[in-house]
Amino acid sequence: MKTQRPISSDDEHVVLKFRPRTSAQPPGKREERVRSTRPASIAPVSVANDLSRYEKPREEPDDFRQRMLANIAAFAFTVALTAIGIWLAMSIADLRKTQDCVLMGRRDCAKITVMPRS
Repeated sequence: MKTQRPISSDDEHVVLKFRPRTSAQPPGKREERVRSTRPASIAPVSVANDLSRYEKPREEPDDFRQRMLANIAAFAFTVALTAIGIWLAMSIADLRKTQDCVLMGRRDCAKITVMPRS
């Protein structure tokens, strides 16, 4: 039996050159311009490491107490949700075990607790 291969031509495979969106200055030239305006006595600092241009002054300072309370509430919710999930999984497994016992026709499936008489 012959193996069939798709017919491919060079017209289907084209490599496109990536061109960044137009900006005021290309990224490579911007760094060179910043380095050239600094005096020779100061060590050049990479523009990529300078994140001060992204900083915005905040109108209000951070409320760490509120943040900690929110973190504690989220942790408590997560623990409660995990505990409920474990309880639910265990009760479903117990119910399945009891149901399998009953479906096999056994009569001693239910656990009966008897209080001792004194």
